[in-house]
Amino acid sequence: MLEYMFMPYRRYFDFKGRSGRSEYWWFTLLWVIALFVTYGVLISSGAMEPGVTEPSAGATVVALLFGLFALASIIPMIAVEVRRWHDLDKSGWFWFVRFVPLVGGIIVLVFMCMKGTSGGNRFGPDPLDRHQQDVFA
Repeated sequence: MLEYMFMPYRRYFDFKGRSGRSEYWWFTLLWVIALFVTYGVLISSGAMEPGVTEPSAGATVVALLFGLFALASIIPMIAVEVRRWHDLDKSGWFWFVRFVPLVGGIIVLVFMCMKGTSGGNRFGPDPLDRHQQDVFA
């Protein structure tokens, strides 16, 4: 399962094809873990305390590393979600649904939890059908 966490980095600029729920959600879990570790370090170092004007050097390094991680992950994050929309036989332009006020995030969450189209669709073969193509190539 660890391979699914890092697959979006191997498919960095790949906005074509399809991605299954596993790839999307394991990558999301990687993000959540990185965020919790960063916040944990910042809270334990006292950098998040009210009135702290100068955080410690360690807290600054952790925040900088997370910032670099986030910056390097923007494109893979968008690409894996576009491929996930493709798996649902929807256009990648559905990615912009997230910007609909109040309900956009809920709509994206519901669709990202849905099972993809069985068999091939207009965006490519089913990522769950290992005999049809090698997804990890």
